[in-house]
Amino acid sequence: MLVEFEYWWLLILPLFFTLGWIAARVDIKQLIAESTSLPATYFKGLNLLIADQYHKAVDAFSEALYLNKDSLELHFVLGSLFRRTGETDRAIHLHMNLLENYELTEQQSTSIKVELAQDYFKAGLYDRAEEIFQTLRHTRYEQAALRHLLEIYVKEREWSQAIAMAIELERSSGISYRKEVAQYYCELAANAMISQDWTQAKTQLLLALDANKNCVRANVLLGDIAAQQGHHTDAIAFWKRIEMQAPEHLGLVAQKMLKSYALLYGETEPESTHTPGKGLSEGLNQLHQYLETYQISSMMSVLYEATLQAEGPDKAAKLARTELIRKPSLKSLDQLLQARAMLDDEQHDLQLMQQTVRNAIGDRAAYYCDQCGFRAKQYHWQCPACNAWESLPPEPSEATIRDIKLLKRK
Repeated sequence: MLVEFEYWWLLILPLFFTLGWIAARVDIKQLIAESTSLPATYFKGLNLLIADQYHKAVDAFSEALYLNKDSLELHFVLGSLFRRTGETDRAIHLHMNLLENYELTEQQSTSIKVELAQDYFKAGLYDRAEEIFQTLRHTRYEQAALRHLLEIYVKEREWSQAIAMAIELERSSGISYRKEVAQYYCELAANAMISQDWTQAKTQLLLALDANKNCVRANVLLGDIAAQQGHHTDAIAFWKRIEMQAPEHLGLVAQKMLKSYALLYGETEPESTHTPGKGLSEGLNQLHQYLETYQISSMMSVLYEATLQAEGPDKAAKLARTELIRKPSLKSLDQLLQARAMLDDEQHDLQLMQQTVRNAIGDRAAYYCDQCGFRAKQYHWQCPACNAWESLPPEPSEATIRDIKLLKRK
């Protein structure tokens, strides 16, 4: 149904236009009045911030604050700049001076405490930062305080407190911390394993899986514990569960699985007899199946080395050739050349070609964090640079400089 147009609305439109014009004029006059009361160094500091010249901006805002000592906003800006430039002692002194020597409202005092807590945190004075953040838990800064407290407990490796804080933060923010909680339980389990408290370690790992059923690390460690206790059937069963969680991680346990398969039948490390025992044969067949199904590069490396040692260079060469046809790579070519050099009488040319390939490959393969681009030669569950959990892919890659730059922009 259409609404009939009321012509008297046309009389109101000019009135609205006039009121809007007046309001705009008032706002412009107020803005001009406020801007003229600010020292010129304030605008100089803003220009330096835009140009990312933080140390020069510190000098400009310090001068502006000297000319306008009562401006809390300038105090906040300067304190933040001190933290950014690493001058945390100056930031702490500035915010302590505000709390001790200025008459502040409760809201202003709370805001300054937030800044001071961040100063302590940046300075590595976690106990002092924690004390202040604890007082902010029931203020409008609660979620920020909880996040900082969680980060403090992680940095100090206080895993039980980190679990409690993550659960509280999850309830407060509605954001899931299941992945992180599971990793904290795994850290507790790892500590228990060091002291060989297997019961406690298993308890923590089951809690990790309860928090996150897709926690690969929990099954890796459960398998490690079973193998350590000589329960190799259980160990293999735990590692096989990874296929249902994230099969791309199977390469992390491939070598362990082979060893447990061999020990199931009392076999030791594979010898160059070219006749693997029953256990090792089962293990090799299992890895072959994983390689065919999921095409995991690290699985191929383990399988090739085991095949070369247990079944000889002929079988290893066939494996490398098949992989080279399926997925051409310098790594597979290197393996093929190595096996062929062991088979042929005229080895010198093949060894020379293999060495050339290895020199071309170099040492570029590594694990690159998808959050910050950190490069690691071995797999980490937590990035050593940005502390993100499970941010490194399970398979090493040969990332280019361009790839790393793109990662850092995320």
